[in-house]
Amino acid sequence: MSSEFDVRAGDRAGDGDGPAPVVVHVTGEIDIRHAGELESMVTAALSGARSATSVIVDLTNSSFCDSAGLSALIRAREAALRTGGTLSLAAPSHQMLRLLDLTGTAGLFPVRPAVGPPPR
Repeated sequence: MSSEFDVRAGDRAGDGDGPAPVVVHVTGEIDIRHAGELESMVTAALSGARSATSVIVDLTNSSFCDSAGLSALIRAREAALRTGGTLSLAAPSHQMLRLLDLTGTAGLFPVRPAVGPPPR
């Protein structure tokens, strides 16, 4: 299955306080074939944003994440933290929540509702 990643800076997915977060909309799987691309996109989005930028990875249209995908998300979270920002997961699948629980990483990622479809 192919995967797509769409990064949108300034999607109005925040709570109205401060700058709008960077939203990464994921479609498909976050697996060993696609994990590097996701990590690169988040890192690039952070390098072009102000410090203390919040990143939301919208998983509404993602059904699977393997250990490589989780590792990429952890590294992306660390990159966000280094800039004073945060990384949260929106609408993770049951499989993703189970992966986070089994690996003891659930506490690393705030979980939030879906942020809506990516703008066209």
